Amino acid sequence: MKRKIYIAISLVLIAFVIQNCTKSNASNNNGPANPPPAVSNAVMDAWVTAGDQSSLLQKQSGISFTNTSNNYNFIDVDSSQSYQTIDGFGYTLTGGSAYVINKLSPSDRTNLLQELFGNSTSSIGISYLRISIGASDLNASVFTYDDMPSGQTDTSLQQFSLANDQTDLIPLLKDILAINPAIKILATPWSAPVWMKDNSSSIGGHLQKQYYNVYAQYFVKYIQQMKAAGISIDAVTLQNEPLNPSNNPSMLMSAAEQTDFIKNFVGPAFQAANISAKIILYDHNCDQPNYPLTVLADAAAYPFINGSAFHLYAGDISALTAVHNAFPNKQLYFTEQYTASTGDFSGDLKWHMKNVVIGAMRNWSRNALEWNLANDVYYSPHTNGGCNTCKGALTIGSSIIRNVSYYIIAHASKFVPAGSTRIASNITGSINNVAFITPAGKKVLIVENDGNTAASFNIRYNNNWATVTLQAGAVGTYVW
Repeated sequence: MKRKIYIAISLVLIAFVIQNCTKSNASNNNGPANPPPAVSNAVMDAWVTAGDQSSLLQKQSGISFTNTSNNYNFIDVDSSQSYQTIDGFGYTLTGGSAYVINKLSPSDRTNLLQELFGNSTSSIGISYLRISIGASDLNASVFTYDDMPSGQTDTSLQQFSLANDQTDLIPLLKDILAINPAIKILATPWSAPVWMKDNSSSIGGHLQKQYYNVYAQYFVKYIQQMKAAGISIDAVTLQNEPLNPSNNPSMLMSAAEQTDFIKNFVGPAFQAANISAKIILYDHNCDQPNYPLTVLADAAAYPFINGSAFHLYAGDISALTAVHNAFPNKQLYFTEQYTASTGDFSGDLKWHMKNVVIGAMRNWSRNALEWNLANDVYYSPHTNGGCNTCKGALTIGSSIIRNVSYYIIAHASKFVPAGSTRIASNITGSINNVAFITPAGKKVLIVENDGNTAASFNIRYNNNWATVTLQAGAVGTYVW
């Protein structure tokens, strides 16, 4: 009896060993003991714009995720590493833009505003606008909100009036807000009223010290009266291009002057009036990061400042990171870059996507704005001495032409809503890119092929990847 029990136990032990050897061999033959997660049925959606315009924000066939090996480089998207929150993408809505848009027929105007600012599948979802306080150089004429006859002043601002913007800009803004009430609006002056300036001219000159307090109240009145008109100003910069004295209008404001103006006048004025609009400094080129660094280093000015704004007509976009590293608790913004009538679609698409959209985002900017939303076929209106080669995102004449900056912004604004967060992604070779996660949990990767040949690469997330090919100079936005 005992012998039979021993034989039975031996048979069980032999079967156990054989079973485990079989499992071990199967593991060795078929892959690692801890294989990557099973591939889901996820499909990546893609939209592409080509430099030769053969594709213009064109939706591609869905791309399936896999974990099949190939020899292409990987762009790894990692949502466990997050950076800045995104406020939005858009343009400057100049007075000239408002004028030409308002000349459209009512139905064309309505359809265009829905396309630009709506949230339908056919919209590009613009979420951020910059406007001018008074005229910019892309208004038909120069004005401020308190112009006086030569030799007269108005220190009590009794003559302050938004009347010059009541015909086109303000009605258009109200219609835009009806479509997207959450759109952020940044307001910027090109010049103070000339009676406040030391050269009594709309071009160049400095704000006289005796009018610092009056000009601070000018900002207060502006924000309050826009609010009364139904328009909330999210932020202001204190001077467009404060180191450029040549535009019409324009005004010089040194770092020392801006520091004084913020800490002793406009900051306290906003505080006293319970104004929550953010104060953003600088608003000029990346070649002078010492300007914002100087202002931010002032302990009395620092608490009033939300952040710094940049353009890229000179310098390198990495200047934003230099400012971020010095003052990581202050925000960064990219507020202007224009495309010219003399430019070409392919070159502008590559440069602006690389620097303005991808570059600004990878260097901590919360927004990315191209310059002018719209003008006519003659690049008008503009002031006498204003930019006559600035090409709008839209050319409005007998038809509506969507120009290169329309697609530059649309590749971001359509897919990366306000409240999204930039997440980690690596740059490989000439494939520039930036990644986001949206409030709905979608991952978005914007890619620009800066090379001279088509490139195939893998977009990898959580150990699965989609393999894509992007022709030279093309831009793709990938969503999953």
